[in-house]
Amino acid sequence: MQALVDAAILARESAYAPYSGFKVGAALLTSEGKIYTGCNIENAAYSPSNCAERTAFFKAVSEGERDFAAVAVAGWAEGKEGFAWPCGVCRQVMMEFCRPETFLIYVTDGSRVCEKPLAELLPEGFGRGNLQ
Repeated sequence: MQALVDAAILARESAYAPYSGFKVGAALLTSEGKIYTGCNIENAAYSPSNCAERTAFFKAVSEGERDFAAVAVAGWAEGKEGFAWPCGVCRQVMMEFCRPETFLIYVTDGSRVCEKPLAELLPEGFGRGNLQ
């Protein structure tokens, strides 16, 4: 878990957040132990922006990965306390590729870490099972 959190904190350094100043890094762990990282990437038009979690997922999926165990998210505003939990869109992407009961989400504010399964953050989530 600590290696995953450290990778997310390092990924945060690459964030492109000139508008909000809110930098976020993510580190996604595959079931086989490989880590994919991502950072948030803002855009002046806002809607083309991408969250760190989705950047990590899309990198991994584009490389053929489909089985994930956990993600660590490192995001905080300088001088403020609190965790940056994944947004609703990121939770939905996680729902597409992960088992909600076992997929773990770690968040860090740079000093503390909190853990929750996806099922707790997206109860009654909509996934591929709903379409079968």
